[in-house]
Amino acid sequence: MNILLAASEVVPYAKTGGLADVAAALPKALARLGHQVRIVMPRYDTEQIVEGSGSLQGRLHVPFNFTTRTSAVYVDRSGEVPVYFIDAPQYFSRGRLYGENDDVERFAYFSRAVVELAKALGGAFDIIHLNDWMTGLVPAYMRTVYSGDYAFAQTKTVFTIHNIAFAGLFGPGFLPNLGLPEWIHRADGGIEFYGLASALKAGLIFSDAITTVSPKYSREIQTPEAGQGLDGLLRARRKDMFGILNGVDYDEWSPEKDRYIAANFSPDDLDGKRECKRDLLAGFGLPQEELERPVIGCITRLTTQKGIDLIFKVAQEMLDRGVIFVLVGTGESYYEQGFQTLRDARPRQVGVYFGQDERSNELAHKIEAGADMFLMPSLFEPCGLNQMYSLKYGTVPVVRAVGGLDDTIENFDRTTRSGNGFKFYEYNPTRLLEKIYEALLVYADSELWRTLMLNGMRADHSWERSARLYVELYERLARPNAAAAD
Repeated sequence: MNILLAASEVVPYAKTGGLADVAAALPKALARLGHQVRIVMPRYDTEQIVEGSGSLQGRLHVPFNFTTRTSAVYVDRSGEVPVYFIDAPQYFSRGRLYGENDDVERFAYFSRAVVELAKALGGAFDIIHLNDWMTGLVPAYMRTVYSGDYAFAQTKTVFTIHNIAFAGLFGPGFLPNLGLPEWIHRADGGIEFYGLASALKAGLIFSDAITTVSPKYSREIQTPEAGQGLDGLLRARRKDMFGILNGVDYDEWSPEKDRYIAANFSPDDLDGKRECKRDLLAGFGLPQEELERPVIGCITRLTTQKGIDLIFKVAQEMLDRGVIFVLVGTGESYYEQGFQTLRDARPRQVGVYFGQDERSNELAHKIEAGADMFLMPSLFEPCGLNQMYSLKYGTVPVVRAVGGLDDTIENFDRTTRSGNGFKFYEYNPTRLLEKIYEALLVYADSELWRTLMLNGMRADHSWERSARLYVELYERLARPNAAAAD
């Protein structure tokens, strides 16, 4: 199949969260299954994109804001899947990916440029796969402005919700500037959202199929509690919605080949994990003679969504039990200041690094390899990747049972020795602390703990299975007669 995947961020070029990991790993897995895949993203002002990239002959002419703008297109063919970059410095040379006042305009331009790039590449795409609100207007353009364009006569769109909390809201008066008809701003079957217009809702309304990044999340967002005001629409489209769990790119996240860690290890030879723990402590300036103490790690955005308030509330009790705690993240200044204060008060037990850069990426690998446990007590979590990374590294997850965390983590049973981690249900610091204490009890029994580690390490969360599920969906959309015959 001929597939174009569009995303606002892709590893290693730009990343703020799991979307970037998925946008890099899924196309690679699809290509390994024999499909022709291309990725398109904005060309941000980063060195990674400039290096190893060449320009595509010609320029895109993009109708936008009552004129026609031009954009160069760069392409990096150094990996398994070519990555195309839409060059629009006025929109994307900002020093950060999101958080600008004109974000909707920026990504509306990107969305229309995606459609023009698909035409420039010869069209005939079976599938254009979109991701989150930043590409939500692509299906809207294809169903309106390009509805009679022969290049897309056989093209179907798939829209993946990575996080429904971000809706891409804008005033409906801006629709003509985007080149979209004003009639699409209607409550019934349109993109109206409490008086505003929503790029996310455009993706949900106009795409041929909707996916979420875990089965549990697809069910959760059909409820008023988690649907962010879109649950009714999602229930109406439930026959077109599919929950497909994200996978892990084991080329990047495996203790057997990880280039960032002090020693490689595997389920058959765990010796290297102890050396990784020593290296982790050294990396945070913590006493290396404390190797017998349990180390709990956390790699996260410092926001309430990630359950940071729960961690903050149980931190003192956790440390009083002799735990060493290390954290890498960036986010709300209140939490950064709070964890820095904790680090200053308990310098032999707490290590923190605030940032999102190459150093934070290196430390993230070191935490996965060197920590004993990993905390993810999320308020909501569409999928989560770190808990699956942790399993592979023998770092036992302690999670809240929401979204993909519930799909991937099974409570450990000390009697049957089944399960791969610990999870709690009620969003409450007491429930989190209880699970941490339960994990510490198992940790005290080295033989039992080794069994628990190996349960997680031997699980397969690679992208191949998930990619095959996407291919099944693509074929059902693009080749419905053949799918029905099968």
